[in-house]
Amino acid sequence: MRATRLATAMIMAMAVAGPLAGCGGQGGPGGAPGDDGGLAVKAFDVNPQPRDRVKDGGTLRWGVNEFPAQWNRNHVDGNLAVAAMITNALLPSPFLSDETAEITPNPDYLVSAEVTRREPKQVITYRLNPEAKWSDGKPITWVDYEAQWRALKGEDPAFHIVSSTGYQDIEKVARGRDDHEVVVTFARPFGDWQSLFGPLLPASANRTPEAFNTAWLNRIPVTAGPFAFKAFDQTAKTITLVRDERWWGERAKLDQIVYRASEQDSLIGAFGNGELDIADIGPSAPDYARARSTPNSQVRQAAGPDFRHFTFNGSSDLLRDVRVRRALQLGVNRQAIAQSDLQGLDWPTTPLNNHFFMNTQDGYQDNAGDLGAHDPARAGKLLEEAGWKLAGAVRQKDGKPLDLRFVVPSGVQVSKSEAELAQTMLGQIGVKVTIQAVPSADFFTKYVIPGNFDITAFSYIGTPFPVSSSYGIYADSPDGKTWNANFGRTGSKAIDDAMNKAAQSLDPARAREAVNEADRLIWQEVNVLPLYQRPQNVAVRATLANVGARGFYNLRYEDIGFTA
Repeated sequence: MRATRLATAMIMAMAVAGPLAGCGGQGGPGGAPGDDGGLAVKAFDVNPQPRDRVKDGGTLRWGVNEFPAQWNRNHVDGNLAVAAMITNALLPSPFLSDETAEITPNPDYLVSAEVTRREPKQVITYRLNPEAKWSDGKPITWVDYEAQWRALKGEDPAFHIVSSTGYQDIEKVARGRDDHEVVVTFARPFGDWQSLFGPLLPASANRTPEAFNTAWLNRIPVTAGPFAFKAFDQTAKTITLVRDERWWGERAKLDQIVYRASEQDSLIGAFGNGELDIADIGPSAPDYARARSTPNSQVRQAAGPDFRHFTFNGSSDLLRDVRVRRALQLGVNRQAIAQSDLQGLDWPTTPLNNHFFMNTQDGYQDNAGDLGAHDPARAGKLLEEAGWKLAGAVRQKDGKPLDLRFVVPSGVQVSKSEAELAQTMLGQIGVKVTIQAVPSADFFTKYVIPGNFDITAFSYIGTPFPVSSSYGIYADSPDGKTWNANFGRTGSKAIDDAMNKAAQSLDPARAREAVNEADRLIWQEVNVLPLYQRPQNVAVRATLANVGARGFYNLRYEDIGFTA
């Protein structure tokens, strides 16, 4: 449920990634002959309606499968898709993406932004909307941009950031001709500069590590969007937003949005019972079928920059040897998992063979090679080479069994199913898999982020910036201890060099070439094992407008509402 290509890592989702130059979004993911790659898919599916056709007023009841504690999305614990979904209605983002991943300035916050110098250093000049203000009455100025850069540039480990991508390349952020002009000078070129400063937090949130780490813990103290924060209800697990009458942009159509958190398996039941108006149902065929059969409702489906994957924890004692990780990768039949997960969803079951680009994107190429195949025999040989000998059904080394913990969030059927399939597949090569279900609310903060697992599965929710949003997932640790958004906890200088080359290139073709070089190396390292491009499936009331499966499209929360 996690990040945007705004110089953070891709957002993580339990069950519920973008081009450098354009998005394929026309037609379905590519596939091999004889597969179902010819299925047509949409770039976005939100029932777009002009504002004059959307009713004024009403409450939107929105189902989510997490109740976040950390609301600073630039904090490693706050990089959640649910947090993004909610705070996108509350916080500034300087740029917008349309359904084709074309990026334009967001006029509510930004009058203009352009490269004003390329040599000897790249300089970007932002002209801010002078009407934009924080909910505490303070104007949004260059000071907020400068404070965010200082917090996120990665020099002070006391700031628990999700990623320093892009910010670490900035030399200085300065005041322009007045407080509403920001001049950003880069020490090194950064092609994805439009990914930076979104979401923007007020300077007060970024001034000190204590503020950065704790001021937004179980709090949303300041906002600047079409909606304002009203209340948390920890008992009912609801988060309520209300129309902000001080908003300088177009007035929000809805009176309020009430987000209700529950286990993923409960959401579709609440939707079917008329208790929710919208819920992300993820790649669940039973939920998909039930939502489609609910009266006066529909499932909106689109191809997004999102993918399902397994992460192997390279810091685990059992997985430090790359030969073991490669054996696991070869022991997993990704085609079978895709077919199991996607059956009944009207979606191609083509395995994804790239860590950065989706099948539908410009730049996509298959870099998996022979490590992307299902090859149990070779997997067994690698385990033998690593010293793991068969002793009955389970391999052992130095008297210790090869018994891996596969951690899944409770109430997420797709995760449970994937873990059970992996248990069977890896059992065939002598690897025991013990499935551990944990509370959904604890899944990321207590297990994934601190590395308390051997294998896990979730979705990465991407953005229109494949390099910068993915960088943190694969970046090597500077000290062998600090991994930020790299939950596989493995990396290399060669991978970092390739990603840096891509990030610093202002030529999209050269950037794509460098990205694919990084991808080839990641297949060898075995950190994240991509499974398939994930369909965005969102159950909605049929009368709900301007929201649904958004693909690359940034929702305009002020335009969301009901048509009848």
